[in-house]
Amino acid sequence: MFASVRGMVTSVGASTVVVESGGIGYEIFVPAGVALGTVAGTEAHFHTVLIPREDEWLLFGFSDAESKQLFSVLRSVSGVGPKTALAVLSTLSTAEIDDAVAAGDADRFTSVPGIGAKTASLIVVSLTGKMPQSSNRDVVDVISALTGLGWTQSDASEAARSVVAEMPSATLAERIRLALGRLGSP
Repeated sequence: MFASVRGMVTSVGASTVVVESGGIGYEIFVPAGVALGTVAGTEAHFHTVLIPREDEWLLFGFSDAESKQLFSVLRSVSGVGPKTALAVLSTLSTAEIDDAVAAGDADRFTSVPGIGAKTASLIVVSLTGKMPQSSNRDVVDVISALTGLGWTQSDASEAARSVVAEMPSATLAERIRLALGRLGSP
């Protein structure tokens, strides 16, 4: 119903912003990172999802269409409502979600408030093959190799992304060797 909202930001909270457009102030629930980057008194544009409930209508907003689509995909998982999906997007970046799903790493989702091991596993299973932007298999392969060698997921992810971006035509072995050189020893 409301695909997007553009207007003047009148207030910013920890997880909400109020945007005035056409004389109406829209309270929009946003990921924490979006709220931190939004300043009252400036114009903003949010891609939105309206969720009508029996007792209230909730408007969720995102800075880009990919995050909005990921929010909808997360909501399709049994047991994941809109506030939990928003919590996932507030805790994990799109790249981290993509990496975790591609690697089958349900533990990454247990860091999200309100998500236990069972729901985390269900998210990984449900999202496999449904991510808005397909996983970069090259990055996932390097991450898997590095985590297998004892590196943390976040260190491995950062190194793998930079190596694959720099060396798009390199072999897996060359990428792993370069990533290991950057990381030093675990």
